[in-house]
Amino acid sequence: MSDLNLTNHFLIAMPTLEDPNFGHTVTYMCAHSVEGAMGIVINRPLEIDLGEVLEQMKMSTGNLDITSRTVYQGGPVHQDRGFVIHRPAKEWNSTITITPEVGISTSRDILEAISGGTGPDEALVALGYAGWGAGQIEHEIAQNAWLSGPADLEIIFQTPVDKRWQRAADLIGVDLTSISHDIGHS
Repeated sequence: MSDLNLTNHFLIAMPTLEDPNFGHTVTYMCAHSVEGAMGIVINRPLEIDLGEVLEQMKMSTGNLDITSRTVYQGGPVHQDRGFVIHRPAKEWNSTITITPEVGISTSRDILEAISGGTGPDEALVALGYAGWGAGQIEHEIAQNAWLSGPADLEIIFQTPVDKRWQRAADLIGVDLTSISHDIGHS
């Protein structure tokens, strides 16, 4: 599996994955190399909205469409830090370009642009991220903890949150409700 590159893929938690951080999640993989992997969980809404995050950062907007946006629990690492998956992949002060179409930014300027109504066309804001050390995600996939498949931006930005897990699996032809605990290796 050394040639496996999951950048711009979904990691889809198997129904049998009981880790409280990742059960029934879809993680958008932002980076994957021999050193490790980093992704953002895209289907774990928090009980706070973007308006609360902007207020904590001493930013404001009168636009209810902006302040009422969902903020997601991006993963268990650095839950006090914000991460914005966005399209288009315009460069902000701190941006990783994932594809020519999608980037992930962690700098204040993207949130200022969003609050001012000049931010990216589509954005998913998360607190925290998911991270794996060298070889860890490959091992977990081999242990049947995850399915993986190419990402679909419609699932990230338009699909209702409660449908993202199954829709991501649908992309690779898997019905998650039909998987048993006794699955073998493929």
